[in-house]
Amino acid sequence: MRPERLNPLFAETDGLKGVGPGLRRPLERLGLRRVKDIAYHLPDRFVHRRVVANLDEAGVGEQVIVALTPRDYRSGGSPRAPFRVLAEDAAGNVCALTYFGRNAGWARKQLPLGEPRWIAGRLDQFGQTLQIVHPDHVADQGAAALGTVCEPVYPVAEGLTQTRMAALAQQALALAPELPEWIEPGLLARTGWPDWKAALQASHRGEDKAARDRLAYDELLANSLALLLVRDSNRTRVGTPLQGDGRLRGKLALPFGLTGAQRRAIAEIEADLAQTAPMLRLLQGDVGAGKTVVALEAMLIAVEAGAQAALLAPTEILARQHHATLSRMASGTGVTIALLTGRDKGRAREAILMGLLDGSIDICVGTHAIFQDSVAYRHLALVVIDEQHRFGVGQRLMLTQKGKRTPHCLAMTATPIPRTLTLAQYGEMDVSRLDEMPPGRQPIDTRVVSVERTGDVVEALARHFESGQQAYWVCPMVRENENEDLAAAEARFAALQDRFGDGVVLVHGQLKPELKDAAMERFAGGRAKLLVATTVIEVGVDVPNATLMVIEQAERFGLAQLHQLRGRVGRGSEKSTCLLLRGESLSETARERLALMRETQDGFRLAEEDLRLRGGGELLGTRQSGEAAFNVATLEQITELLPIAHDDARLLVERDGGLTAPRGEAARLLLYLFERDYGVQLLRGG
Repeated sequence: MRPERLNPLFAETDGLKGVGPGLRRPLERLGLRRVKDIAYHLPDRFVHRRVVANLDEAGVGEQVIVALTPRDYRSGGSPRAPFRVLAEDAAGNVCALTYFGRNAGWARKQLPLGEPRWIAGRLDQFGQTLQIVHPDHVADQGAAALGTVCEPVYPVAEGLTQTRMAALAQQALALAPELPEWIEPGLLARTGWPDWKAALQASHRGEDKAARDRLAYDELLANSLALLLVRDSNRTRVGTPLQGDGRLRGKLALPFGLTGAQRRAIAEIEADLAQTAPMLRLLQGDVGAGKTVVALEAMLIAVEAGAQAALLAPTEILARQHHATLSRMASGTGVTIALLTGRDKGRAREAILMGLLDGSIDICVGTHAIFQDSVAYRHLALVVIDEQHRFGVGQRLMLTQKGKRTPHCLAMTATPIPRTLTLAQYGEMDVSRLDEMPPGRQPIDTRVVSVERTGDVVEALARHFESGQQAYWVCPMVRENENEDLAAAEARFAALQDRFGDGVVLVHGQLKPELKDAAMERFAGGRAKLLVATTVIEVGVDVPNATLMVIEQAERFGLAQLHQLRGRVGRGSEKSTCLLLRGESLSETARERLALMRETQDGFRLAEEDLRLRGGGELLGTRQSGEAAFNVATLEQITELLPIAHDDARLLVERDGGLTAPRGEAARLLLYLFERDYGVQLLRGG
């Protein structure tokens, strides 16, 4: 149960003054459903204004607060003309207060002739006349306007004004309780950070680095502590020690020898599986580094030891692909591998469920369907999770409840993650890295081409198809203008379909799953030659005959994403090419990104560079599901403060009496505050 004193923060926003159905919608679009969300909805920036006695003291373009007396109203000749209030300062300078739209009545009411008003806004010039367009604030007394000398600017959605957002933030802050201190006293003394509530208030008032760092640190500490509790809890659980005799692995017919990195990872996994404490290991492998082989070796160890293994994929397409790949690799071993997805019904499903229950199925591959309540295993001892970043810690825990004892867990990701962030996202796991490429993988020829040459690229596609090969064409899908992006992707699809006919298929995130699957299956089966897609295809799709990747508006993608997309080609024996179509005007960062893509195919190096160039938004912010990593901490703060938070969490658990001592009691509140409460529940349950 959540501690009572946090309840005011977890109350719905409906309880705030002025929030009705109309305001709830824009708040929900911003993800602000509870009082806590609004309290942590921090300003993007602050507008700093200067109080001036008259306009001679101010510069054009400056944000000012000045006393002006309205002298005259001027309406333009046409209905579209602005309404102007001509006003005078103390020195007799004239300034036009300009209102566009039908604001005349409101402006007259706010600015009666002959009565001084304090005006806050940006001073501009129109011809020879000074003007303030749509003043931000008008007050009849100086004090009210002076409160806006430093004004927060919040991220808002349509239907929500800055004034309303600021008022809601003040209401939310008023409801924030006093909370005991969870940060280690020595660290607090060294940093000079304010307490929690004061930091929250100060972050809404102005640019206060100490206050913002304090709030970021809280979030990082909550995350580190929760992951540490998961790890420690896992070590106290009893799993099944698995020791294989090699009889099945010896029958594997692999097309190429294992790399040193693969052998190293397999040895680490084998050592983990032999322990009583369940394995919790992350396998990080670059695109095409051979994670599936490592996963198969691990699953065969479980089967050799008389147990079952399950592989969980985030989508049905990936589950089918894994099933086909594993069945092919393990064909000589005699191991039974089944596929179970939400689509399976009737007798076929019943047969699989019986096989899992009686143990005649050794390995089960599937989507979330393999962990439904109706699915029971005779002896599930190893769970492999593919594309780990799609599943949050809470989900990882749920998956490991299926065996009689806690199963071993191997998580895999093809997204190379900088070392800094590995700690943030997977602090509870041991990590194995596949940083070598299997022999025979050809480098992908990467070229940057101006968008003006799109016609040439289309002709090159025609020649490519004549040789019997397939291709991808990726259009950007960036959230700010999702509808425009989707329209652009659909227009590109229509143009390419005009040129190449029915051999072109389209896939994007808003398609119904069955339509998306059907298009992907047509392409994977070779019945379509060109797949036009948004970034939904970036992870895991394996079509060896697709040897050309065209990425449109490549400058709009981050490095990590470009690298993932490029990794869809170069999966067979044929030479592969990646064309990065760039727009005409490129920022310095975009130039550097595209140059790096041409220079290297090392995903780990690109991940580090991506972090440096763009602040890791892609790595942390746009994980498709699972817990969003961080809402408060910026990348800079993560890099600087996460190692300290990690050490502090360790200190709390090992030296400061865990969560039962006074600081630990405060830390429980912190875990609930940041909704990392699975850490507390674990402590209680295990």
